[in-house]
Amino acid sequence: MAKNSIGLIELTSVAAGFQVCDTMLKTADVDLVLSRSICSGKYMVLVRGDVAAVDSSVKAGIGSGHFSVIDSFVIPNVHESIFPAISGASKVEALEALGIVESFSVASLIEGADAAVKTANVELIEIRLAMALGGKAFATMTGDVAAVQAAVDAAAAVVGQRGMLVNKVVIPHPRPELLNEMI
Repeated sequence: MAKNSIGLIELTSVAAGFQVCDTMLKTADVDLVLSRSICSGKYMVLVRGDVAAVDSSVKAGIGSGHFSVIDSFVIPNVHESIFPAISGASKVEALEALGIVESFSVASLIEGADAAVKTANVELIEIRLAMALGGKAFATMTGDVAAVQAAVDAAAAVVGQRGMLVNKVVIPHPRPELLNEMI
């Protein structure tokens, strides 16, 4: 089966995060992508697998996490560019237009970034998840102005539907020095 789906649970408790991670891994045949504490004392668990396994894993994790669960998602057929952007492995040689979407939650931001790259021909630069951000998250992307605007609008719509949008910005002709701030 294709392991093209991801699921995430974001929690208010580190201890609950470990418990949820264990439950998720015991429930279904999923691979652990990330399991770590994030700023402001939160914890996140991200798994990958086929859609049925990820869905079962996330449902079990939510049940195990009870009141500690802040947010969660399952994304079937996630865009492959999400993984290098999360790990910081995306390499962009030059900026065209620059788009930034900022969220109060890790889960909504990843969903928004997936919507962005599925909507328009943009390249994800980075998805920064709550480290040194007070628990917030942001995604950066580049491409031509129209594509970046469409992608940022799509991401902001997804994040905004959950009430988690902090801000969205499109910079048509960014200074090249900004790329140094993102790598």
